[in-house]
Amino acid sequence: MWMTWKCAVMDLPFGGAKGGIAVNPKELSPEEKERLTRRFAQELRDVIGPNQDIPAPDMGTDPQTMAWLMDAYSMQEGETTPGVVTGKPPVVGGSKGREEAPGRSVAIITRLVCEYYDRQLEETTVAVQGYGSVGANAARLLDDWGATVVAISDVNGAMYDPAGIDTASVPSHDEEPEAVTKYAESVISNDELLTLDVDVLIPAALGNVITTENAGAISADFVIEGANGPTTSAADSILAERDIAVIPDILANAGGVTVSYFEWLQDINRRAWSLERVNDELDAEMQAAWDAVRGEFEQRDVTWRDAAYIVALSRIAEAHEARGLWP
Repeated sequence: MWMTWKCAVMDLPFGGAKGGIAVNPKELSPEEKERLTRRFAQELRDVIGPNQDIPAPDMGTDPQTMAWLMDAYSMQEGETTPGVVTGKPPVVGGSKGREEAPGRSVAIITRLVCEYYDRQLEETTVAVQGYGSVGANAARLLDDWGATVVAISDVNGAMYDPAGIDTASVPSHDEEPEAVTKYAESVISNDELLTLDVDVLIPAALGNVITTENAGAISADFVIEGANGPTTSAADSILAERDIAVIPDILANAGGVTVSYFEWLQDINRRAWSLERVNDELDAEMQAAWDAVRGEFEQRDVTWRDAAYIVALSRIAEAHEARGLWP
């Protein structure tokens, strides 16, 4: 359902689904992961396809996983079918910029939020929970744009420096797993990171980290959701009562599915885009989605999350109405 709303907010011609395997990938060898992925592709074969349902990466997967899935499907079909899955390595039909896209969109939306509320990015402090592909890319881009990133974290804890962190010098989870605290002079807990007195808080690790237990202690002015579902519905109500603006995941991290759409377009046309084109197209799509959500936010006097839902549901309802019902 969330994926359906996310695609609708971005005005992408995709539906929405989630699927996965209940396993800890950290405990599997590369060979075990490959066998598991190929078998999963075989089990899904009847319901996936370049014009049917197109998987993409999420937690516990990476471009290699997507390459295995594409190859397994293609072997069964008897022809190379790169458009069946996105998030692949560019050498087998993946898109440049796909891995960085969710974090890039989080950074873009953070910049737009600061502009909307007349905040200078150069005077904005940011805390990022999670230093994987979403958190690290968002933190580094915001750092490049002049924001002061004061805290970043992984599963072991958070690096904290109120003077600002040189994000490029700290390896992301992909570059060196669980390395954040090794490079830190001052370490705080992930729970402490969430309640730091910063301008922007970006929960970009797991779901359900902002709850009724800590929502009253959130000190940030803005929460930009990098992870999927990091705020529980009850906590969301508390933050709304406290006038803390929460920009929902279905807008903020939608860069991933948007560049997946770009990848699919490249695959079915057998024509690769440059990184510059991917980033320019993503910037334009994020701006358009922001403008649509901002319009509902201003017109209806609702929260940012409700405004995003209004945009998504209105588009889906209009499409259903146009298609009608089979008599």
